[in-house]
Amino acid sequence: MTIENPISLWDSSAQEQDYAAPFSSDGVVDVAIVGGGFTGLSTALHCAQKSLGAHVLEAHQIGYGGSGRNVGLVNAAAWLPPAKVREKLGQTYGPRFVERFGRAPEYVFSLIEQHQIRCEATRTGTIHAAHAPSGFKDLQDRHAEWQRLGEPVDLLDRSEVADLIGSDVFFGGLVDRRAGTVNPMAYCRGLARAALGAGAKISTNVRVTGLVRDGDLWIVETDQGQLKARNVVLGTNAYTDDLWPDLKQNFTMINYFQLATKPLGPDAAHILPDRQGLWDTGQIMFSLRRDAYDRLVIGSMGKIVGDVDRGLSHRWARKQIARIFPSLGPVEFEDAWHGQIAMTPDHLPRVHLLDRGIYTAIGYNGRGITTGTIFGQAMADLLTGMDPKDLPLPITDPKTVASAPVASWFYQTAFTANQILKSL
Repeated sequence: MTIENPISLWDSSAQEQDYAAPFSSDGVVDVAIVGGGFTGLSTALHCAQKSLGAHVLEAHQIGYGGSGRNVGLVNAAAWLPPAKVREKLGQTYGPRFVERFGRAPEYVFSLIEQHQIRCEATRTGTIHAAHAPSGFKDLQDRHAEWQRLGEPVDLLDRSEVADLIGSDVFFGGLVDRRAGTVNPMAYCRGLARAALGAGAKISTNVRVTGLVRDGDLWIVETDQGQLKARNVVLGTNAYTDDLWPDLKQNFTMINYFQLATKPLGPDAAHILPDRQGLWDTGQIMFSLRRDAYDRLVIGSMGKIVGDVDRGLSHRWARKQIARIFPSLGPVEFEDAWHGQIAMTPDHLPRVHLLDRGIYTAIGYNGRGITTGTIFGQAMADLLTGMDPKDLPLPITDPKTVASAPVASWFYQTAFTANQILKSL
């Protein structure tokens, strides 16, 4: 089908069909789910598989938020190295989080296989590339941790990583064999298809405007009517609005932009020949991958400045591709977009019980595919009797980050300055 005004390359190129349906209220549901992204749709799928009545309410289209704008790296664990995770979460939750999220890519790929989701999945790993000698030292420390845990994560020197990337500008890298890549919008739509097949209901273009307690139920107010639910899951992450007071002040919102070249054909065959996704160790991270149609997709923190054909971000992308792959020559771009990331002060996600029967998982720190999928499974388990103590994270109370608005502005300014500097 033809997509009007696609939000990203992934939106227009996804093989999985979009899904749209008007809102209708059918009595009382076991769980109303706000947000039709990875978290909301994984919650709906797993709830429906456990015979819970689930209804997803999405304000726009399926995958409109971060899920359809994601880089598409199916990474294991968290931003933090395992030792830092244990330090912050303690000896009960720390090892459990590392173990469960270390297996998260395997679970994502199992869902893709089980439901035959057509999302251009690769399972050749991802590359964490050292941007400088200091970055390689950090990767050495991370590798030692993963080796101690017996995980298939390999440390490569400069020449070895150059062979994998097709460029000698990096100082080494970590290859995580557990990981891979997908078209994130196609994966999201595939989750929607699977959830519908399991019996869940999905309504699009309906905005939730309020949540009101009515005895043992919640009245979910929308701009098109009401829905009654025994439980509510907010799956909005970085796209959280004012539905629940101050929830969006619990993280710092940053942007991440990407540009995709037109298909390069055989000229790109030497670039990431095994199609691993890549991100670097720089303070202002950048990412790179080659999709199934031989487009290079390059991105970094910040917003698109300009558009696909001109402007600051266009110049930045051309400069970076020329720096990394000088033999490639000038390239033309097909698409440009940006999305939002919810960053927490400790770079770990959160699970909150906001009120009796209202849960949210939030603060994914750029790891939306695996984190959203795993937390969707966990939400279904919670609603069917799992002891909250068995979650990969403790349930905590929301905590406002007072500096969040100022920090968001500061980061955006720094990210734009970085684009300027690296475009010179």
